[in-house]
Amino acid sequence: MDHIDLIIQAQKGFYSTGAPQKIITRLSHLKRLKLAIKENEQLIFEALNKDLGKSGFEAYVTEVGLVYQELTHHIKKLKKWAAPKRVESPLYTFPARSFILKEPYGQVLIIGSFNFPFQLVMMPLIGAISAGNTVVVKPSDRTPETFKILEKIISGVFEGKYVKIVEGDIETGKLLLQKNWGFIFFTGSTKVGEVVAQAAAKTLTPVILELGGKNPAIIDKDANLKVASRKIVWGKFINAGQSCIAPDYILVHHKVEEQFIKLLQKDITKFYSEKPAEYSSFPKIINKEAIERLQNLAKEGEVVIGGMGNKEERFFAPTILKGIGKNSEAMQEEIFGPILPITTFSHIDEAISSVNSKDKPLVLYYFSENRKKQKKVVLETSSGDVCINEVMLHFVNNKLPFGGVGKSGIGNYHGKYSFDAFSHSRSVLKSSSLIDFPARYPPHKNVYFRLLRFLMR
Repeated sequence: MDHIDLIIQAQKGFYSTGAPQKIITRLSHLKRLKLAIKENEQLIFEALNKDLGKSGFEAYVTEVGLVYQELTHHIKKLKKWAAPKRVESPLYTFPARSFILKEPYGQVLIIGSFNFPFQLVMMPLIGAISAGNTVVVKPSDRTPETFKILEKIISGVFEGKYVKIVEGDIETGKLLLQKNWGFIFFTGSTKVGEVVAQAAAKTLTPVILELGGKNPAIIDKDANLKVASRKIVWGKFINAGQSCIAPDYILVHHKVEEQFIKLLQKDITKFYSEKPAEYSSFPKIINKEAIERLQNLAKEGEVVIGGMGNKEERFFAPTILKGIGKNSEAMQEEIFGPILPITTFSHIDEAISSVNSKDKPLVLYYFSENRKKQKKVVLETSSGDVCINEVMLHFVNNKLPFGGVGKSGIGNYHGKYSFDAFSHSRSVLKSSSLIDFPARYPPHKNVYFRLLRFLMR
């Protein structure tokens, strides 16, 4: 407790000097951060492999590459984003001028997640620094090797009074949440997100909660089934399914169910071989408890392919389930692993109704070549994000805001949206004392009232 208080006091003192708010300070540290990541890139790959069994390719595509892209974008655009923005002023405010200033919140708390332990710390950190804040970072305690490299990079780039990384378990997280922050950013489960939101509400602290949910993949009868299968197998089994944006279950038109299942089996075997336990690049499940949970989920339906797990190796095979009940745990809770249940529908309205009967997902995937039905699905459902005939690529486009809605999250970030997320939009109206119209002051004359009605109609 004492060391956390000391960190907070040091950061308050540093923030009060105005140094973090200076554009030159922000840019220099973002550039240094990018250089430090490049210098330690191989160590990052090794840490991610030890913690989660990620290959160098997957580590770069899903973690390091995204961070490079984000840093490059912020370094290039920061001056423009941070500049005061002139907005129109109504005629009745003349001679005033109006501006919006982007002001940092001050002290930011970032709580990371185990599934992408490097990227899910660095991406919000970039936004927080870009916006001019000081930061305390609490990564997941489930990925100790990645923590070590995060600590090495962050402590090498930033003084603790600017950005401090804190090691600890759930109790450390609880202690941090008891403190007063300008802003809290959390990535993790909906259950823990509710705890974070409750803690933040006590001090009216703004939050971004990046959570998860049951992301549906709707496969209509007119979809390009071969393409849909490849993309879903790729997206589902990245990081062994431990991704908040992975397809969580499939709703497939009953007329193409068997055909689509055969394609899924074929692609799983093609991507991960007939013996995926021997496929060295397939990522590991985070711990033995998660393996046990997945084994129990696999018992809830008919295993089409996969279903095997090994606690000691932290391995669980890419698995397809069919014949699964709507009230089963696999259809009620986020799976967060390499199990993909399949259910069917007869009409698109039935699929839409099924999606709407659950909490709003983080992302909805729809595969169809019919533009009218594409539009219908988008308009008649609600989710954090939507992909049509694609899986997960919305996440890598930093021109798009990424975030959930309802149970799947609050707020969004990436690119400029990260800068905006960690900034307070401060309204400034600047007038002149040389001109002062009497219309606002009592006694109010009818002519002024008529003029006001005309201007404010």
